[in-house]
This record gives sequence, C-alpha cells and structure tokens, in this order.
Amino acid sequence: MSQGQAAPRHGHEHGHGHGHEHGVTMLRARVTHLLRPHSHEAADKIDPAMETSRRGMRALWVSLAALGATTMVQAVVVALSGSVALLGDTLHNAADALTAVPLGIAFLLGRRPPTRRYPYGYGRAEDLAGVVIVAAIAASSIAAAYAAIGRLLQPQHVSYLGAVAAAALVGFAGNELVARYRIRVGREIGSAALVADGLHARADGLTSLAVLAGAGGAALGWTWADPVVGLLIAAAILMVLRQAAREVYRRLMDAVDPALVDRAEAVLRDTPGVLGLGQVRLRWIGHRLRAECEVVVDPAATVVEAHHVAAEAEHNLIHAIPRLTAAIVHADPLARDGVDHHAVLDGHRHGHHHR
Repeated sequence: MSQGQAAPRHGHEHGHGHGHEHGVTMLRARVTHLLRPHSHEAADKIDPAMETSRRGMRALWVSLAALGATTMVQAVVVALSGSVALLGDTLHNAADALTAVPLGIAFLLGRRPPTRRYPYGYGRAEDLAGVVIVAAIAASSIAAAYAAIGRLLQPQHVSYLGAVAAAALVGFAGNELVARYRIRVGREIGSAALVADGLHARADGLTSLAVLAGAGGAALGWTWADPVVGLLIAAAILMVLRQAAREVYRRLMDAVDPALVDRAEAVLRDTPGVLGLGQVRLRWIGHRLRAECEVVVDPAATVVEAHHVAAEAEHNLIHAIPRLTAAIVHADPLARDGVDHHAVLDGHRHGHHHR
C-alpha cells in the first residue's frame, strides 16, 4: 500500500543551531571565509515560503542600493581619469546590480500558488535566474578582456590616480559587503541563485583590488599596468564564474547535500514501525525541499496502522530537515517467503531496491 499525502502545516519554527570549528589560525580562517563561503547547505531555521521570499527581496533591494551608489562613485572617477581597468570594474558593478532584476522576478514568481499546469509551483524560476546570472558573469569577463586588449594595443595616459585608487577601495568595500550579505541570506533561505549573485559581487570586489594595483603601477610610469590589470580582472571573473556555474548546475540537476539524505535516512529508520528503507530522494524546488521516500512496514499492519507510520515518518522528516515543506512516504509491506509485492511493476520501475 502507499501513503502519499500533503505536508502538514506547522505554525511553529524549528531551530537547529550548529557550531563551526576551524582548525586553523584566526587570520587564515578570516581569509578563507573572505574568499570562499561555507559550502554546507543546512540552515539554522526553517522559514515559511513567504518569509523566505521576503528576505530574498530585501537582500536584492539592499544590494541594488549599495552597488548603485558604488557604481555612481566609480563612474565619476572613470570620466575624470580614463582608466580602462576602472571602467571595466564599473561596468561589472553595474551589471551585478542589474542581476537583481531576474532574481526579483524569480522571487515574485515563487510566491504564486501552484496550478494544474505547474503543480509544483514556480520555485524553479530561481534556477532560471541563476542561469541568467552566470551568463552575466561570463559577459562581464569577455567585456573586461576586450577593453584591456584594446588598451594594450593603444596605450593611453591615466590621470587622477589618487581618485582611481580611492574608487577602487570603495568598489571593494561595497562589493564585499554585498557579497557577504547575499551569500549569507542565500544560504539561509536555500537560494542557489542568490548565492551565485553573491559570488558575482565578490568577483567585483576582487577586481576592484586589481584596479588599485593598476593605479599603483601607472603611478610608477608603467603604461601597460592599467590594461594588464584589466586582463587579470577578466581571469579573476572566470574563476568565480566556475564556482557560480557549479552552484547553479547542481541545482538544475537536482543535486542535494549528501548529508541531508543521510539525515533523512536516519530519521526514517528511527521512526517507530519502520522496518527498513527503500529509495530516499530529495530535490530542490526554488529554495524549498521536497522528499520522496519508501519505508518498509509490518505486512500484518492494517491500512490505518501503515498510514500512521507513514504520517509519523513525514512529520519527523519535516522537523529534522531544514526547508523541507513536503514529503511523500510510500509504505511497503515487508517481503516474506519470497513474495515480491512489486512484481506487477517489473520492467516499469528502474533502479527500485530495498536497502
């Protein structure tokens, strides 16, 4: 028999705090945190769908305001100095700010209720926004490389180097603050697209530091310093592109943290009445998780008793797995005396097995 039911509504939140222990020095820990956000996806709290969308929108608006101000400051200095490296950084910042548009649309779409055509809702819009963001990062890299190569072929003098250096510092500070904020909120609400957008902002911050180095070289009379820095900026963006593309690719391919599957299996095994497990699968839909599980129960159990085991298993999963909003639990009777309860499905179910 199978028990497939909608997730129960819980009017309370479940906290799951966990500590981070770093076996490195404080300096190394800070540098590591700056260059690479934590990779685990477990959240400290399960947020309702509407609240996570609100938090995502808030992160976008704050980021847009901060990057907009940074871009305006840098644009003024570009007009005065003629620095191609700073021009590339400014254009990249502007593109990064504009990535808030597809993400904002995705969060708004995610609020729409499911329909008969889209029975799982519109959460996948976030994954599509992630693709747009990755494309924007790639375009930024190409544009930066193009501008730098053009300046190498036709060198030009860069003026107001002090202002260029100051604008570079402003760019780094603004982008790093936005990056940390986006990545933190993205991890907490489970939005891979917002995390990718945060990585994009981090790339901008690193390119701003490169602009600072270019200004120093130009001050020493090295006319090639500014365009060479532009090429380094393009290379740095490619490095971040790889990380952001991996985040989005995994989400599009329904990848989840294996630790979440391990936790789900442990929770199911600990549920009274569960004698074994079949397949346990999790998938993301936007920043929410859904589960499909198979549990083995006593073949002598009544329909009501088997339903109770399945319902209890689902309830335990929702409590234990961050951002899990629904689970379908299929109850299979324990096979005895060589009886195959799925014989009628032979040839239709590939990879079906009981562990």
